[in-house]
Amino acid sequence: MRSVDSWFSEYSESHRNPTNEALHFVCVPAIVLSMIGLLWSLPVPAALASLSPAVNWASLAALAIVCYYALLSPRLALGMLPLLVLGLAVIALLARLPAPLWATSAAIFVIAWIGQFVGHAAEGRRPSFFKDAQFLLIGPLWVLSFAYRRLGLRY
Repeated sequence: MRSVDSWFSEYSESHRNPTNEALHFVCVPAIVLSMIGLLWSLPVPAALASLSPAVNWASLAALAIVCYYALLSPRLALGMLPLLVLGLAVIALLARLPAPLWATSAAIFVIAWIGQFVGHAAEGRRPSFFKDAQFLLIGPLWVLSFAYRRLGLRY
């Protein structure tokens, strides 16, 4: 398995432009939030739903993602865990609004991806996930790693 530093090094190759970086700092969390909302919107089998109201596709995906992140960097996984829990809480609130959650999440998703592609146009390079789909999971960690560095934390 590749190291987190190896992933970040390759991901950074197409994320050097300041406009692209700034758009990623906004759009990557928005995409994560929208994906949580879209997954939350999917019907859950009765057997899963009977376990707890908190068990849904979004919470199961968040758990799987934190496990994957823990393999790459336990410290970054610990930092991502409360952010994903916060995302789940925000989506739980959005689910109470009159607008369908899937529609709100889809709108956020589309707008955020437009921002991503604008950033990559400024960069002049294609998004990393065209090379390897795993970069879709690396992007959020890459953004979090900036916060770690700014706070003087090792990952």
